[in-house]
Amino acid sequence: MSEESVSYQSDIDHGADAAPAVANGPSGAAGKTGAADLTGGPGPRPPRRGLAAIAARRGAFAAVLAPVLACAVTLGALTAWTASGAAGSPAEPTLVDARIMLPSNPDATAALFNLTNEGGADDALVRVSTPAKAGRVMLSRSVHENGVGTMQMVSSVELPAGGSLEMSATGLDVMVEDPPPMRLGERVPFVLHFRDSPPLRVNALVVRPGS
Repeated sequence: MSEESVSYQSDIDHGADAAPAVANGPSGAAGKTGAADLTGGPGPRPPRRGLAAIAARRGAFAAVLAPVLACAVTLGALTAWTASGAAGSPAEPTLVDARIMLPSNPDATAALFNLTNEGGADDALVRVSTPAKAGRVMLSRSVHENGVGTMQMVSSVELPAGGSLEMSATGLDVMVEDPPPMRLGERVPFVLHFRDSPPLRVNALVVRPGS
């Protein structure tokens, strides 16, 4: 083989080896990426770890926000209760209704009082008295056990803030022993004594039993 043939073959071999270098040059892979960007194609996607971090941050934010919103709702309710004037105010027992049964038995009868507490503190009815000429006056409750009804004395009855107390002939009532003479439509004076509030003077209307 002549020297010219060897030189020519060497040039061909060097040209083949140089081709990949051209493909990896500026006009190779990088050039293709640039072309994609120029034509408005999609850019590189964020890594999966980045998406997981974003989701974790959103979950943490929601976890922090929930108790904040709950506190805001509670604070709003407390503000409304305070604005109404009930917060911190003393108990305020108020009479709704007062009755005493016309005695069918001269030995005893029952008086019934319905009350509300318009104040912001709890209280309790602890005793009932009457300036009228009568025997003992006691808080009592009707209790039925094994088909037998009995009366049990009660030391006090709760009157919660914003709540009520209702008496009935078959439940809680005030037993009046040796009641004074009375007629339908008359009024009999009583004094209601409370644990915290001042005594409340009331007049009970004489009604027929069961009224």
